[in-house]
Amino acid sequence: MNQLTASRRIESVDILRGIVMIIMALDHVRDFLHADAFQHDPLNPDTTTPILFFTRFITHYCAPVFVFLSGTSAYLSGLKKTTRQQSRFLLTRGLWLIFSEIAIITLAFSLNPFYNFLFLQVIWAIGISMVILSAMIWLPYEVVLITGLCIVFGHNLLDYPEALRGNKVNIIWDFAHNAQFSVYPLGNKHFIGVIYAFLPWTGIMLTGYGAGKLFEQGFDANRRRKILSLTGIGLIALFVLLRYINVYGDRVPWTKHATGLQTFLAFMNVNKYPPSLTYICITLGPAFLLLSYLERIGNAFTRFVSIYGRVPFFYYVLHFYLIRVISVIAFFASGYGVKDIITPDFPFLFRPLQFGFSLWVVYLVWIAVVLLLYPLCKRYDNYKRTHKKWWLSYL
Repeated sequence: MNQLTASRRIESVDILRGIVMIIMALDHVRDFLHADAFQHDPLNPDTTTPILFFTRFITHYCAPVFVFLSGTSAYLSGLKKTTRQQSRFLLTRGLWLIFSEIAIITLAFSLNPFYNFLFLQVIWAIGISMVILSAMIWLPYEVVLITGLCIVFGHNLLDYPEALRGNKVNIIWDFAHNAQFSVYPLGNKHFIGVIYAFLPWTGIMLTGYGAGKLFEQGFDANRRRKILSLTGIGLIALFVLLRYINVYGDRVPWTKHATGLQTFLAFMNVNKYPPSLTYICITLGPAFLLLSYLERIGNAFTRFVSIYGRVPFFYYVLHFYLIRVISVIAFFASGYGVKDIITPDFPFLFRPLQFGFSLWVVYLVWIAVVLLLYPLCKRYDNYKRTHKKWWLSYL
């Protein structure tokens, strides 16, 4: 394989990761600046609009693609290390990500310096999945891949015993699989919210680790693209089949509605918390097709988005803080005062339930956030390329 082909092979991962990082910011801007964000579910066919549904649905692709590619990157980085070195790195980076979720991301999300409410979201899920992967890489490669596939395709079997218990399960099971924005008290005035149950996400990461072999130097490029394309088409077909039969693959079955459009939206409204098999199929399926295509192109757009894909954690942290700074400015500009900073029984400061703007404003702010962060991301990427400091692997 020539050097150009090898470079394009790796760059396609950064491009796809950059695309989903950019799209991800749209959902977070919507959370804090859209007037309807906490009034109605944007995916509810009875209350949403097509553009609002699309705005939320397109961001479904972010977490599974990012987690999957985290596993792929772990495999590729491990080719340059001993198993012991890679295991230690995955363990320490996983623990660092869990700490970051609690200490850094929670503060950006809530703007509450007293940490009355802790959020366990995608960074926590990636962190604990890395801790698990740090132990599993000592096993044969095939065991890691098969374990990931078994979790991805079989975890919805747990929906049935959970339903029999009315979703009232113990805290360990809740953290692992059942969590649907579960809240647990940590004393009288502090709480922890489990948004991302980790087990299905661990399955996605382990599967991504297994897919890393496709991106090794020496692997035939045509064969890799064919495998990615066929897998993508197969996952999309499986999504259609599972949603049509409506008996397995998602804990919330779809139903017919008053109009054909509403029925279609209900069909597409798959469960993310925790990520169902149908959710994984309809997100990773198109992602595999895109990953196959991206390997063959290189232009100004791919060079632009790949910057975000090469510094994902740096961008992730900065984009949250920038969005919240903008939301605070908008909060005061909208006429709210100090007395409105705290909303009773609501974890976000400077975010009244009735506060916000039209969806077109959300899109404008989203574009501004992405563009404002580009120079910082590019500068940091250049720094990472020219410096070999150990801590850069954690940021």
